[in-house]
Amino acid sequence: MTAKKTALVVCPGRGTYNKPELGYLGRHHGHRADMLRVFEEERTRAGQPSLKSLDEAKRYSAAKYTRGDNASLLIHACAYGDFLTIDRERFDIVAVTGNSMGWYIALACAGAVSMADGGRIVNTMGTLMHETLIGGQLVYPLVDDRWQPIVGRREEIAAHMVAVNEEAKTSVYISIELGGMLVLAGNDKGIKAMMGRLPVEDRFPMQLQNHAAFHTELQQPVSERGLQTLPVSLFGQPDIPMIDGRGHIWQRGVTDLTKLHAYTFGHQVVEMYNFTRAIEVGLREFAPDCLIILGPGTTLGGAVAQSLIGADWQGLRSKDDFVQRQSDDPYIFAMGRDDQRKYVV
Repeated sequence: MTAKKTALVVCPGRGTYNKPELGYLGRHHGHRADMLRVFEEERTRAGQPSLKSLDEAKRYSAAKYTRGDNASLLIHACAYGDFLTIDRERFDIVAVTGNSMGWYIALACAGAVSMADGGRIVNTMGTLMHETLIGGQLVYPLVDDRWQPIVGRREEIAAHMVAVNEEAKTSVYISIELGGMLVLAGNDKGIKAMMGRLPVEDRFPMQLQNHAAFHTELQQPVSERGLQTLPVSLFGQPDIPMIDGRGHIWQRGVTDLTKLHAYTFGHQVVEMYNFTRAIEVGLREFAPDCLIILGPGTTLGGAVAQSLIGADWQGLRSKDDFVQRQSDDPYIFAMGRDDQRKYVV
């Protein structure tokens, strides 16, 4: 009998359900009637369009599908369904982590919240984010085409941030450390100023549609409402260790649920999310045989691979190294890609 592979599971954030993903939930998880019923009940309680109607629509509209109140639970349902699909006879899941909203998905995958409460958390926070829609986000690269650090790039961005923050009623922050990308967030004036300052390279700087100033102090009103609306009683001991946006590990059996609740709706909402650090900690603390990235979409694969290179993991030092490794002996399995999904389910 072949030994199980140990796996670190990575949960996706907002922006992963795009036009190519239309129909993803039905294609892969239409048979999961119990799961879908739970999530649709949450949509009904909130008076929102069903996930089925969103997923089965004939046309994709970015304005509609990037909204927090629509995107969040739709992505969560796809990702959580993918998690349930992983062949546990072949893979031993040693830890879970996620990018940004992926932290909420990780809570459900790890068993720290129930399936129903996981859906409630994701839909509630996504709706709160959309209703307030404070500020915005933009993405800018830290690495070149070979996924090598651009000398002076981080310092250049920092200098522009200092200049922008000296302007009246203008604020910009680091929102997410995302592998070879830096996600910046700020109020509308701050994002506009940074868009005008950063040198244009290909499609960057790229402002993210319907994204607020996530993981900054501007989200304090959302944090307060989350803490008031979603009680600590929703949480329980995780079945699988969880790595948060600081690189902190929440272990089985010894997690302080009050602190987990406070982090999830407090620090995690208003402070920078270090996804790069989370991946590095997962690699070094659990030494997994592979990484499994839940769908939908494929946008997180590059950030994960760049994080591996940044950590000099198993001798990976460039994009060419990674591509060759994936060809010879795949280390990352992205379930949003059919050619990689087949090895996991």
